[in-house]
Amino acid sequence: MLGRVQDDRLPECAAEFGGGPYAVGVSSTGSSPTARALRALEILRERPGTTSEQLAERLGVTDRAARRYVAILREAGVPVESERGPYGGYRLGRGARLAPVSFTQEEALGLVMAVLDGRPAATDPDDLVGAALGKVVRALPEAIGRQAAALRAHAAAAPDPYPAHPDPAVASTLVEAIAARRRVLIGYRSGGGGEEWRAEVDPWAVVVRRARWYLLCHSHRADAVRTYRIDRVRTAEQCGTPFTMPEGLDPVAVLEEHLGTGWAFRTLVRFDAPFEQVAPWTGPAMGRLRPDGAGCVLEGSTRNPAMYAGEWLAAVPFPFQVLEGPELRAAVAALAARFTEAAAAAGEPGAQG
Repeated sequence: MLGRVQDDRLPECAAEFGGGPYAVGVSSTGSSPTARALRALEILRERPGTTSEQLAERLGVTDRAARRYVAILREAGVPVESERGPYGGYRLGRGARLAPVSFTQEEALGLVMAVLDGRPAATDPDDLVGAALGKVVRALPEAIGRQAAALRAHAAAAPDPYPAHPDPAVASTLVEAIAARRRVLIGYRSGGGGEEWRAEVDPWAVVVRRARWYLLCHSHRADAVRTYRIDRVRTAEQCGTPFTMPEGLDPVAVLEEHLGTGWAFRTLVRFDAPFEQVAPWTGPAMGRLRPDGAGCVLEGSTRNPAMYAGEWLAAVPFPFQVLEGPELRAAVAALAARFTEAAAAAGEPGAQG
């Protein structure tokens, strides 16, 4: 494991950097000669062919100083080769062994913050991601590892009331199938403990949207484009049948377009307000909004009419009519009756107690 090194111990530092039974190293953004030499080493690893001018710009030093740091690396035994000409520059020679992963202090702390932001349960070392994060933190050098560990230990993360974490094995199978262009047989359970079913799909992409993971695919069960929550995919098995990826596919755009389609209950709502005013209050999950005369129409579907009426339509501050969807119309009527009753009760004598 790497430890802290002094500026006059660059050869020993380079020896540690060049080999050892660790998987995580460290770089530094400091201004000491050792810090800049190690930063130069990292730059040459990431960008072979870097010129002295480019190296100087990345390090924030003069061209002459950049060449001096290259010389320091060579004196430490790091094989840095240089090539002249328009395609020349510095590159690491054969035999240079570097740490597979390296972090600056800011990167290490940023990693911990991102993990806790996306998965509050990672504060628990028994959590799958929490255990992985702990291994990374323990592998860091003492100074940086201590700060990362303190951040993890003392940052309180509020639990997500609606956690939706996909099974890593399922996600891996789907990604492999996308790369191999092979059809997948999935087992899926609808939200709210609904029905379970199986379907063959052509997996096009995995898209992360607002902390939710979606599979964008062509469903042979529905014979249409579908978006499935990956945390609801119970099983995934790659089939041998190949498929052709749609040309010019924009996964995020197609996902947004189809989030509100394919559910059990059709919805068609007309708003008595211009498209430009209504659009900011609706989202892809509600359906497709289009202009219609002086107003606009929202066409989509839902599996939960009560939620669609109470959480989504009720939040839109414009008059509307439910044109189609008896289930949605009934949900809106029930919600209106509840609100009317609540308003009437509030106005009765003695209602305040």
